[in-house]
Amino acid sequence: MDCLEVEKEALLKFKQGLTDPSGRLSSWVGEDCCKWRGVSCYNRTGRVIKLKLGNPFPNSLEGDGTVSELGGEINPSLLNLKYLNYLDLSMNNFEGMEIPKFIGSLGKLRYLNLSGASFGGIIPPNIANLSNLRYLDLNTYSIEPNKNGLEWLSGLSSLKYLNLGGIDLSEAAAYWLQTVNVLPSLLELHMPNCQLSYLSLSLPFLNFTSLSVLDLSNNGFDSTTPHWLFNLSSLVYLDLNSNNLQGGLPDAFQNLTSLQLLDLSQNSNIEGEFPRTLGNLCNLRTLILSVNKLSGEITEFLDGLSACSYSTLENLDLGFNKLTGILPDSLGHLKNLRYLQLRSNSFRGSIPESIGSLSSLQELYLSQNQMGGIIPDSLGQLSSLVVLELNENSWEGVITEAHFSNLSSLKQLSITKSSPNVSLVFDISSDWAPPFKLTYINLRSCKLGPKFPTWLRTQNELTTVVLNNAGISGTIPDWLWKLDLQLSELNIAYNELSGRVPNSLVFSYLANVGLSSNLFDGPLPLWSSNVSTLYLRDNLFYGPIPQNIGEVMPILTDLDISWNSLNGSIPLSMGNLQALMTLVISNNHLSGEIPQFWNKMPSLYIVDMSNNNLSGTIPRSLGSLTALRFLVLSNNNLSGELPSQLQNCSVLESLDLGDNKFSGNIPTWIGESMPSLLILALRSNFFSGNVPSEICALSALHILDLSHNHVSGFIPPCFGNLSGFKSELSDDVLERYEGRLKLVAKGRALEYYNTLYLVNSLDLSNNSLSGEIPIELTSLLKLGTLNLSSNNLGGNIPEKIGNLQWLETLDLSRNKLSGLIPMSMASITFLVHLNLSHNNLSGKIPTGNQFQTLIDPSIYQGNLALCGFPLTTECHDNNGTIPTGKGEDNDDEDGDDSELPWFFVSMGLGFIIGFWGVCGTLIIKTSWRYAYFRFVEKMKDRLLLAVALNVARLTRKV
Repeated sequence: MDCLEVEKEALLKFKQGLTDPSGRLSSWVGEDCCKWRGVSCYNRTGRVIKLKLGNPFPNSLEGDGTVSELGGEINPSLLNLKYLNYLDLSMNNFEGMEIPKFIGSLGKLRYLNLSGASFGGIIPPNIANLSNLRYLDLNTYSIEPNKNGLEWLSGLSSLKYLNLGGIDLSEAAAYWLQTVNVLPSLLELHMPNCQLSYLSLSLPFLNFTSLSVLDLSNNGFDSTTPHWLFNLSSLVYLDLNSNNLQGGLPDAFQNLTSLQLLDLSQNSNIEGEFPRTLGNLCNLRTLILSVNKLSGEITEFLDGLSACSYSTLENLDLGFNKLTGILPDSLGHLKNLRYLQLRSNSFRGSIPESIGSLSSLQELYLSQNQMGGIIPDSLGQLSSLVVLELNENSWEGVITEAHFSNLSSLKQLSITKSSPNVSLVFDISSDWAPPFKLTYINLRSCKLGPKFPTWLRTQNELTTVVLNNAGISGTIPDWLWKLDLQLSELNIAYNELSGRVPNSLVFSYLANVGLSSNLFDGPLPLWSSNVSTLYLRDNLFYGPIPQNIGEVMPILTDLDISWNSLNGSIPLSMGNLQALMTLVISNNHLSGEIPQFWNKMPSLYIVDMSNNNLSGTIPRSLGSLTALRFLVLSNNNLSGELPSQLQNCSVLESLDLGDNKFSGNIPTWIGESMPSLLILALRSNFFSGNVPSEICALSALHILDLSHNHVSGFIPPCFGNLSGFKSELSDDVLERYEGRLKLVAKGRALEYYNTLYLVNSLDLSNNSLSGEIPIELTSLLKLGTLNLSSNNLGGNIPEKIGNLQWLETLDLSRNKLSGLIPMSMASITFLVHLNLSHNNLSGKIPTGNQFQTLIDPSIYQGNLALCGFPLTTECHDNNGTIPTGKGEDNDDEDGDDSELPWFFVSMGLGFIIGFWGVCGTLIIKTSWRYAYFRFVEKMKDRLLLAVALNVARLTRKV
């Protein structure tokens, strides 16, 4: 039966108000509106009952390039559709228009979907009039962050489906649950990301007992798991992920026997033992508990699931917890398992042999555990496996063809280890043809060599190739270049590959290339314009940097070509690299001046041109790099004064200009404009004038090297305010990247890289500083190196210098210091290098404690008034006698032997308490463990130094 004329006219008016760029409503012509696209009528009466106009292509473009979203205005002519019970306008774009209030007058509506339609304003209150509504979806209806209440919800007593996801309901946070609880017919409730924040732990009565789906994820609830959940016996789907739930998981979860999906992931504070009772949920298909603090073993849980008459579990995600123990054989009984995510826990042992029984398994993630041993070849029976990720464990033994024999579906293979020590060997025949076609291979610190693995010659679908530290030598075979790959990543660094790299490689957009630490030679290769990161450091490339590098590879974000034999000047075309973030061209033979091309590189934060032959001045345009954090220009022939424009680099963390020919005063703006500075290294230049007191404002500074300049005046007492030399590193800045720096420490020049963030050094040596050593320096409690040698400092060594308990190196030589050596220095237990030579010190050299190891006479030479061991000059008192070091306590040497048993008892108890007190703490606290091992390293250095000095002294005596 044809539609009514009045309803056809109503639809045409509705269409007239809409924008329809893709012509979705082009069929709305002719007499019978019941045949129009998206319109449905009741067969007997011809009345329009359904408008299904949701965007069929959300967030995409149709083939002709026009968007398929409807827009414009919604005409109230829809009120003439008296029997309309279904209205779907979802995923269109009404550009912030308010939801029409007349929708509340469509009294027959049973289905209303306005989700993702880019409306604006609040939900109209008169929507409460739709008492027949069964289905309401307003998920992210608005493009504006509007706050809504829920007063209107109580009128929709027939609702079975409610989705309010993404709507700001913070105004209803206190009463939302009570409001929802008046909907007795509700079957599905979706309220994710609604900023509800408050979750009642109990309800006086539960009205929506038929609820089968409950999604309250991403709301920020700060409570334990509410008790009323466990009365929802029909619950099939429960998602509480990304909240702040805390406490343990109640055993009452086992009462939800219909549950098929349980997601409590990313709550962070859910802790305690993993509940074995979850193994009673035999209908469970998906269990996601990742990113929490669950501990204990999962053996009983897996045993429970495997005892089900028919295990339905398909998705198990327990990653990023604190789970321990081994993976039991019962894991292999979960025949329907498709996805297994156990990464970032503390599982031990190897993979169980039963893993080969999981014939449906598609993705397996075991990375970042404490697993080890031999990988079972039963893994090769997983014919459905698509992704295999076993990174950061301690696998051993040999991988053979048997491990891959039936992996016909495999697309991604990843076995990596950050440690360079190789314990896993691939022993695969050169003529073996794999059953799979990989798109992704990532093998780090696994032995694949000595030759390039020939079993990859059939892998012509690869987009990512990482064979890092794989023991491969020789040249790259021609067949690899002929695979016609379009790579998004190529990383074959840390091998011994040689020869020239062809320019014919093809890469996809924003590709990453890493060939570092090999033996490649020839001119620097350039590839397609799609490459974004290029790491070629530590090879044998020679010749100039190609002049057109900035034109051929314009989207480079990271370029590291350091440690090669490149020469010539820096190409001007580099100024075209507007997306560049890191530029490392150090340790080459580059010459000429630094170009003035820095104005168009807003994201550049690392510039390292050190160890070249660059000359001229620092270009003023470097000051336009407002994101710059690391500027390293050391060991060149640069000269002139520092340009004031550098003060615009206000987020700079490391400024290393050492070993150049810079002159003038040290700028005061360094201390005024660079508050984040961690490292200031100006050594071996021609700076003059005073040390600016403004440096004292650099509260984060932990390395200050002004040595080998012409600086004069006093050491600013405010150096005692440099809090970076006082505080310990917190756990959140451990292993902080700070670049590479050469420092004088422990009596020799050392280059620091990975551990630079641990070094605290103050070096003002080889200048013309005068005055006394400020007593304020003794408050720098975490100082590791203090070098004030070769200046004109006078006065006494501060008596409180013993406060510097972390000091490893103290060099005060070649000054005009006088007075006694403070006895407090004997308590600096980490001190391994001391030089007090060529001063005017007097009196007896302290003995005991740390001075027992500092026995090289050269430490004290040039101080004519010093006496005592290890010098040959003896000390005399007023009576002309030699102090023996023995006094009134000599009688104690013949003490009562009856104290000896108690001595051994106390020594035994002390050993037990001390051993477990220390070791137990080291096991629990990471930062203490780090401090302990650093102490061991210092002790080793000190013992080696003592042995060397003794040997030298004995040699001289002989």
